[in-house]
Amino acid sequence: MSRRTVRLGARLHSRWLQLATTRAERREAGMTTAEYAVGTLAAVAFAVVLMAVVKSGAVKTALTGIIQSALSVAS
Repeated sequence: MSRRTVRLGARLHSRWLQLATTRAERREAGMTTAEYAVGTLAAVAFAVVLMAVVKSGAVKTALTGIIQSALSVAS
C-alpha cells in the first residue's frame, strides 16, 4: 500500500464517521421533540384530572370553607 492509499482510506474513514454521527444526531433530535410531546400530554391529562377533583362537591365545599375562614381571620 502506498502512502496515498493510506491517507485516502483514513480520510474516507473519517468522513464516514462524521456522516454516521450526523445521522445519529438527527435521529436523536426528533426523540427530544417526541419526549416533550409526551410530557406535555401527561401534564394536560394530570391537569384535567385535578380540575375534575377540585370541581367535585366535597372538595369544592372544603376549599370554600378554608378560603372563608382565612378571609375572616384576616379581617
